[in-house]
Amino acid sequence: MLLSIPSPPISQFQLGPLTIHIYALCLMTGMVVAWWLGSRRWVARGGRTETFETIVLWAIPSGIVGARIYHVLTHWGDYFGPGRNPWSAFFIWEGGIAIFGSLIGGAIGAIIACRLTGARMTAFADVLAPGLILAQAIGRFGNWFNQELFGGPDDGPLGLEIDPAHRPPGFEDVATFQPTFLYEMSWNVAGALLLLWLDRRFRFGWGKLFALYMVIYGSGRFWIEGIRTDFSYMIGPLRTNQVTALLIAVAGLILFVVLSRLKRGREPWVERRGVGGPDEPEAEDDPSEASPATDDAPAPSSKKGSPPPDA
Repeated sequence: MLLSIPSPPISQFQLGPLTIHIYALCLMTGMVVAWWLGSRRWVARGGRTETFETIVLWAIPSGIVGARIYHVLTHWGDYFGPGRNPWSAFFIWEGGIAIFGSLIGGAIGAIIACRLTGARMTAFADVLAPGLILAQAIGRFGNWFNQELFGGPDDGPLGLEIDPAHRPPGFEDVATFQPTFLYEMSWNVAGALLLLWLDRRFRFGWGKLFALYMVIYGSGRFWIEGIRTDFSYMIGPLRTNQVTALLIAVAGLILFVVLSRLKRGREPWVERRGVGGPDEPEAEDDPSEASPATDDAPAPSSKKGSPPPDA
């Protein structure tokens, strides 16, 4: 083969006594990018940075928990089958998380935080949507370093080289596979740009932009899941994640149609203490802008004991 995509030779490295997994670095980079972009968009809509950060700090850990729970439920036999150690379901450092679970868990954490901070969940979801799908694109680089979750055999110029140790059973003699990480990364980057353009063009609010995110991400994931060769429980002819992706895309489409009919424009405010919110703090008077003395309120004399003017 003249052209192909090589896989990285390493997936981790040592930093003193610590083992640093590159997949984890990709996930963390994605989180930082989503945080940065979302924070800028939140402030631009009148929110406060500290409120956005509070919501994110609730969403991230709950998203990690949700990601692990979803993975365990969809790979039940790896943890609770014959000869397995059930306690290993808690060993998240050994790998095994799922994006769909992180979305569910993160949403639960964000809803709780929005109620505590007085922020609108719909506004937060719309603000986060472009950064979220961009973070998912960055996270897919981790699959490239791990040589995992690739597609079927591919001898074309985009064929991904996979080491023999990472090839699935039945494909031991196949050297290159479809680079599903690249497909999803490209799809998600295009989706992020599309969401940013749509939001600027139509000024979506009330959760409509997040609904479009659900359509874009769900439809792309449905297609890519059908290409992958890794193990998955099946629901009829579809992989478990294909069913989940399809449900997300359909739910997003229905949500967008319903919200478009019920809600116009954007929310008048994104948080109670933000710009335009019902609890927005009143601006303090600037002493430097105090009115000068007038005839009705004469300035005091600079000389102690001097009579007032016209006395």
